[in-house]
Formats: sequence, C-alpha cells, structure tokens
Amino acid sequence: MIHPTNNAIHRGRKYAQVLAGAQQVFMADGFEGASVDEIARVAEVSKATLYKYFPDKKMLFMEVANSECQRQAAEALAKIDRSAPPRDVLGQTGRHFVGFISSKFGQQIFRICVTESDRFPELGRRFYDSGPGLMRVEIAAYFAQACARGELVIEDHLMAADQFGELCKAGLWMRLMFGVIKEVTRVEIDRVVDQAVDTFLARYGT
Repeated sequence: MIHPTNNAIHRGRKYAQVLAGAQQVFMADGFEGASVDEIARVAEVSKATLYKYFPDKKMLFMEVANSECQRQAAEALAKIDRSAPPRDVLGQTGRHFVGFISSKFGQQIFRICVTESDRFPELGRRFYDSGPGLMRVEIAAYFAQACARGELVIEDHLMAADQFGELCKAGLWMRLMFGVIKEVTRVEIDRVVDQAVDTFLARYGT
C-alpha cells in the first residue's frame, strides 16, 4: 500500500506512462489484486516515481477510470453531428454507449466500482460523473436543441435521456453482468439500438 504524504495528484513527465501501466494491471487483476510493485513494473517506473504521482492505489484507480471515461465520452461527442436527423444522432449515440459498457474495460470498471462501493463510495460517483453522467447531460442538451427545431417533443429532457439509455441496454446488460453471455457482437448491438431508437421516436418523435 502506498503511504501518502498528501492527497494531490502530481502530473509530470511520466504521468501518462504510469496511468497506462496502472490501467493494464487493474484490468487484469482488479482493484484488490493489483499490487503497487506490479503497477510500477508494467509502467516501467520506480516505486518512488509511482508514489510521487499517486498518493494511494485508490486514487490511481479513480484516475484510470475517470481518464478513460472522459476519453470515451469526448470521442463520442466529437463524432456525433447534432444537426443530423434524430434517428441518426440517436443511432450513433446508442452504438457508442453500448459498445463501451459492453467492452471488457467497461464491464471491469463497472464491476470494480460496485465491488469497492462500500469501502470507497466516491469511486462510483466519480466514475458516473466522468462517463455516464456526462453523456446523460449532453444527450439531454441535444434533446432540448432537437425540441427547439421541432424534431422531438419532450418535456423532461433528463428523464428522456435516462429512458433512451435503458432502452439501449435492453436484453444485453443484465445478461453480461450475470455472466449469461461473455460478449456482445456488433450485430446484436445494432439490433438492440435500432429497436431502442424506433421505440424512443414512437414516443417522442414528431
């Protein structure tokens, strides 16, 4: 266990290198199984360097989860043309969302956050805020724009964003989490998302 001298994250020359090594180890061994020695070895830095960047393992894990979720959200938002018809925007958004949460990384981050939620409740909150929560707010903002253009009719934009997210997970997420299936194919994602879009537009489309 790293013994912190303070709670600040130091961002320097080897910050990205440490983060990449930590991500690899956390995804292979989980939070509890990941050792500081192994993280330092994979990141190709000394333990002293690791201590310098991150005061404890919990903070390092949170930074790994946050950085990846932010990267995924930013990538999705950059690719989506919000001026396109709602069917296109929703289809793109849903495919990226389901692709991420059903990926090995997405599943492991979720499971680790749930497993550690009793000891470190802020883990789940920060994970949610950096990824799912951010996308929720952005989708709600898009709904407001689409409503202003007369393309959708929605009173509660955040509720509609939650509903769309749940529709996109239908038949996939629970089976993944309980180990009924090990992975989701692109064909399955397309099928579920296309039906989610159809259902959503039947309720909110003009």
